[in-house]
Amino acid sequence: MASLENLLSKQRRLNTQDYKTLALAALGGALEFYDFIIFVFFSLVIGHLFFPPNMPIWLSQIQTFGIFAAGYLIRPFGGIVMAHFGDLFGRKKMFTLSILLMALPTLLIGLLPTYATVGYVAPLLLLLMRLCQGLAVGGEVPGAWTFVAEHVPKNRIGIACGILTSGLSLGILFGSLISTLINSLFVGEAMMTWGWRIPFFIGGVFGFLAMYLRRWLKETPIFIEMQRRKSKEMNRQLPVLNVLANYFPQTLLSMLLTWILSAGIMVVILMAPIYLQKQFDFSAKQSLQSNTLAIIGLIISCTIYGALVDKFSIGKVLIVGCIIAVATTACFYFSLENYRHLLFLTYPLAGLGVGVVGIFAYFMVNVFPTDIRYSGVSFSFNMAYAIAGGATPLLLSIFTDFFNKFAPAFYVISLFSLGAIIGIILLFRADSYFTQDMQ
Repeated sequence: MASLENLLSKQRRLNTQDYKTLALAALGGALEFYDFIIFVFFSLVIGHLFFPPNMPIWLSQIQTFGIFAAGYLIRPFGGIVMAHFGDLFGRKKMFTLSILLMALPTLLIGLLPTYATVGYVAPLLLLLMRLCQGLAVGGEVPGAWTFVAEHVPKNRIGIACGILTSGLSLGILFGSLISTLINSLFVGEAMMTWGWRIPFFIGGVFGFLAMYLRRWLKETPIFIEMQRRKSKEMNRQLPVLNVLANYFPQTLLSMLLTWILSAGIMVVILMAPIYLQKQFDFSAKQSLQSNTLAIIGLIISCTIYGALVDKFSIGKVLIVGCIIAVATTACFYFSLENYRHLLFLTYPLAGLGVGVVGIFAYFMVNVFPTDIRYSGVSFSFNMAYAIAGGATPLLLSIFTDFFNKFAPAFYVISLFSLGAIIGIILLFRADSYFTQDMQ
């Protein structure tokens, strides 16, 4: 029987099975992210249909985004529970379950009755569906990173995590394209009656397809080997308690990196189209088209950075990448007022810069040992993302409207500067944080 160390020490290129695993994981992740964020693209319609018609628009929107935020707030619970069983019984089972928990509620949202039909039951049902989606995505992203990292050879973990993060970004692009198409095909009564339901039907159907395809995935060899070696006594402690008791520095750094990731994805990618229209009077068409280019830049960049971190130390790549992100983000935001004509250049460059977040998963999967890896990544990622994901949109909206319209720029620049500082720390301390079974 090959030892755990021998399994991890193999230096080879990605083979056909590795690419198959990556493709299925990335596809599932893309569809889950699509299912989770498509809600935001149709928030205006949902707010109109699921709350009383005499309610002020601003109040219905606050309640709609409150339901959206609930999906973020429930993520840590879903992530911890699914990671716990994933660390005890296998990654594949939870990896498949997460996509079922996302596909079914997404499909059901498309079938929900509106306020006009069932009154206040409608928003309550919508909230329930969002909570189910939050539970699912809380287990999906950390599970996907853990799953692919334990399948590929250790000298390809960086590019594997980069490709997978690109796949998640592809889900955002898919959501943007579908929303643009639906809004161009359906207007007025057609949109309010059934047009808005189509994106949720699409997400549900493709989610079930991805779940079916994932049945061909195999359990990770590292987990199988660990299960063979591990005694029953080692199962008695909850993995998340082990994480907090023995890996606090690694958890803290992982949470800080997740905070930075949330700023890059949420502020620069998800929130920017509305920001461009509201603060600088760009048309919806200009905003969405430039946003599409930025997402494509993000997808490309995540993969490139993933390949780089396999060649160079994570500290060096993180420092350089975060400096580039600061420069491109500043160029994008501060050119909007006087150099509007450069939008289709500066926004894609910002997307390329933000792509450094593609290496953050590389750090997370390397700093927790196999028996608690899923729980460590899940707790760090979901706790930080729940706080940032729930608070950032509201706080930035307040600061932008009442204090400084460049508040998003200062926020993102500050966090990527923090990323460069973390890179300096890892330049000297990475080996002390990385676990022995991933070296």
